[in-house]
Amino acid sequence: MRIIILSRDSTLYSTRRLKEAGEAQGHEMRVIDHMRCYMDITAHDPKVLYQGKPLADTDAIIPRIGASNTFYGTAVVRQFEIMGVFTPNPSQAITRSRDKLSSLQLLARRGIGLPVTGFAHATQDIDGLIELVGGAPLVIKLLEGTQGIGVVLAETYQAAKSVIEAFRGLDANILVQEYIKEAQGADIRCFVVGDKVIAAMKRQGADGEFRSNLHRGGSATKIKLTPEERNMAVRAAKAMGLRIAGVDLLRSHHGPVVMEVNSSPGLEGIEQSTGIDIATQIITYIDNSRAALEA
Repeated sequence: MRIIILSRDSTLYSTRRLKEAGEAQGHEMRVIDHMRCYMDITAHDPKVLYQGKPLADTDAIIPRIGASNTFYGTAVVRQFEIMGVFTPNPSQAITRSRDKLSSLQLLARRGIGLPVTGFAHATQDIDGLIELVGGAPLVIKLLEGTQGIGVVLAETYQAAKSVIEAFRGLDANILVQEYIKEAQGADIRCFVVGDKVIAAMKRQGADGEFRSNLHRGGSATKIKLTPEERNMAVRAAKAMGLRIAGVDLLRSHHGPVVMEVNSSPGLEGIEQSTGIDIATQIITYIDNSRAALEA
């Protein structure tokens, strides 16, 4: 197969691993910066062009679209879809997963466990919003934040009220969520490929840090999931329409809850902490899925 990895940086660990894994299986792999692609949008001969040449005869793409490039990146993915190119993560699914509010609403509609979450527009409703999630301490999240940026733990009612008022004063959209104290600054990243979880790691926040993101100094270790956690992770990915996803869970007193579903999960932390060759499993899944569609 001819497979294109849509990535802004060919030196990134995840991009390199996918390219190496594809080449090891005999596929022709190419890394393309999706932000430098442009499109010929026609009914009969749609094209994606790069450096003046059409990206023709492409069998599959692997989107690695950064959050800041979602709008244009998903437009490129959508153009490949129009051309009949296979993608494990469709453009609509990527867009859906990037909208924190919409994704939580979709998960709730499917009956998937979530932290108690509130959303409001007017600052006059702050008191009711704080009460809705059980009061302080609580977590305040910017809808546009990634990798733990724009996530604040407010430990008192007054702190929560001040932070919410500040964010709303900047016209920023925010979510307010209950603080799962029993998680003790740890979450679980489940790596879903197709209809199963192929790897899972526990991410523990650094000392004094309630966010567990590895980008913020957190550590990762291999973890064994319960059947309920595996089932929830797969259901969450399917709710988004993603075939490759990183699903983040917290263990709470009332069972596992989903924090986020990531459409471009990194491979470095989870491959190194679990010893599982995730890149090869992704390539194998794409190969098998495309073959099934042609059968």
